[in-house]
Amino acid sequence: MASNGLNNGIKIAELKDFAFQNGQSLQTAKIAYKVFNSNGQKTALIPTCFGGRIESTLNFTDGALKDYKVIVVAMFGNAESSSPSTTPDFPESLDYRDCVKAQYQLATEHLGLKSLDAVIGFSMGGQIAYYWAAMYPDFVKKSISICSSARTSKHNYQFLEGPKAALVNSVDYVMKDKAPESPKVTRGVHAFSKAYSAWLTSAQWFEEERYKDLGFDSLKAWDHDETGDGMAGWTPEDLLILLHMWQRGDVSVCIESSKGDLDSALAKIAPQMLIMPCKTDQYFLPDASEREVKSLKHGTLRVIPSIWGHIAGGGANPEDTKYMHDEISKFLGA
Repeated sequence: MASNGLNNGIKIAELKDFAFQNGQSLQTAKIAYKVFNSNGQKTALIPTCFGGRIESTLNFTDGALKDYKVIVVAMFGNAESSSPSTTPDFPESLDYRDCVKAQYQLATEHLGLKSLDAVIGFSMGGQIAYYWAAMYPDFVKKSISICSSARTSKHNYQFLEGPKAALVNSVDYVMKDKAPESPKVTRGVHAFSKAYSAWLTSAQWFEEERYKDLGFDSLKAWDHDETGDGMAGWTPEDLLILLHMWQRGDVSVCIESSKGDLDSALAKIAPQMLIMPCKTDQYFLPDASEREVKSLKHGTLRVIPSIWGHIAGGGANPEDTKYMHDEISKFLGA
């Protein structure tokens, strides 16, 4: 496995002859990562989320993980690790097991780790945290899933069909399909984000104009940043392959003996798990988390009491971030 360093501290590890769940493979799969607090005595791994980059990922190093070496790893498909936008022969589909297997190889073969004290993930990263606990129970001591779920619900699946339809039916996406040399699909990507944006927080958040807490003087200004400038650099291919992986999220596939039964699969997960939904999340509902914890052998539930919805778990609001820091510190110290 080779590694190359970039100027911003992000490194690229190369995984040779990497086989994906769909049967396809890459001669060289690239995994981007960055190490924070390199002298930490314990080690935590944090995967990126949907729409996330390494530098935008909440890494908890100024609080709960201040004494940890923290490895933030880019998922396949986010354009930092191997992705459709950067790799011409990239597989046609992704599975969370692909991401976790690659991250395991990074941790063991490249970084020489014998175990991880914690895996912490938000949103799609939280589903990866679940998969880590199921796939490598002897390697992960504790796993934390924030604003996420063990299985993508039918409601969540259908919600994602909306932004997907906005993208693939946009005029520039259709033209790109007919003429690959055509300009970037900016209208389609913006349409995707428009359909996605209202679900990020909660109705109360909008009514209280909490976008002003982020420095925007109007809803229009927030919308311009969130659905315009904030989507800079994202391509349809990357968004869609990540979206499809999200829709197929189901940790029960990692435990064959469960035969697809989620409760049975959760009961077989050995590491301690902290499940942290937000009470107003419109993607991953807290009711689902409550049901999951009842099946987990060593599960702890802490609901983020916030109107910031899904993005509470990504560090959007300082009060919510402090709550997470405090609860994660208690969990890791237990």
